[in-house]
Amino acid sequence: MNNCITNTDKVVVGLLGRIASTAFSILLATSLLLMGGANANAQEWPSKPIRWIVPFPPGGAMDVIARALADKSSKSLGQAIIVENKPGAGGNIGAELVARSDADGYTMIITSIGMATNKFLYPKLPYDPVKDFSPVSLVAVVPNVLVTNATQPNVKTVSDVIANAKAQPGRLTYASAGNGTSIHLAGEVFTSLAKIDMQHIPYKGSGPAVTDLIGGQVNYMFDSITSAKPHIASGKIRAIGLTTTKRSKSLPGVPTIAESGLPGYDVTPWFAVFVPSGTPAPIIKKLNKALVSSLESPEIKEKFENIGAEPVGSSPEETAKYLNKEIERWGKVISTNGIKAD
Repeated sequence: MNNCITNTDKVVVGLLGRIASTAFSILLATSLLLMGGANANAQEWPSKPIRWIVPFPPGGAMDVIARALADKSSKSLGQAIIVENKPGAGGNIGAELVARSDADGYTMIITSIGMATNKFLYPKLPYDPVKDFSPVSLVAVVPNVLVTNATQPNVKTVSDVIANAKAQPGRLTYASAGNGTSIHLAGEVFTSLAKIDMQHIPYKGSGPAVTDLIGGQVNYMFDSITSAKPHIASGKIRAIGLTTTKRSKSLPGVPTIAESGLPGYDVTPWFAVFVPSGTPAPIIKKLNKALVSSLESPEIKEKFENIGAEPVGSSPEETAKYLNKEIERWGKVISTNGIKAD
């Protein structure tokens, strides 16, 4: 066998080498161009208005929080932030819209505990709360408050509620804004820890539930402090205990449920901002900085205090860890109690 390399072989090898080198150079140049373009887009962001999706109707705590932060943050970003309400299906309609949007920083969503619970409540959820979103920041905590009709003279403390429920198993009721809401989950955790049997009555929203509570059709409710506070102030309903681990500045005289008869109780309704997965990290960093800076402003703190909200700023990494922790916790609660969506 002839092992000699001919001149023709050398030419072919050289030609293949030059082709490979050229292909590599083109690939490298293309990659650098794309990276440069992405960095340039991130540096120029935002160059047009940003859509902020609120997946629930106007008027609630989530809507008020988003509009207050949108107004403040738009000034530091130099572009308008337009709030759009896309309610329906427990927040899933708005969430799916954002999950399917371009990952360019021009669409974001404010969401709540549903980001952690909906995957367990809806078997055919059209998005993945972890894979389809990138976290930006936690923005607020809005406590729920255990309330009752003010005409009930013998129910003033958590211990009273538990004692009455044990004396009448299965007869007393608590209302919620719907199955799977934080108001419902607060009741499930309460009855589980207290080892009592109370009947859950779901409504299509907080408004009609509060109306029936005031009218005496239901006994209790773990309502959002935002909607409950005016009725507490008017004397129509009585505040018994807060669902969070700390007292609220909006209702400083109301103890937490944990400190007033049920140690270990904690249901903390939170609100956070997310963008579609794949949004460039520099854009997320800019948006996070704008939101956290807004949360520290006196005017935002005042607006939040008026609705019982407490500002909370966090890094994207901290927000991701918090979401994963909430998913793990509520997955167990929902499974153990057999909770289902409407």
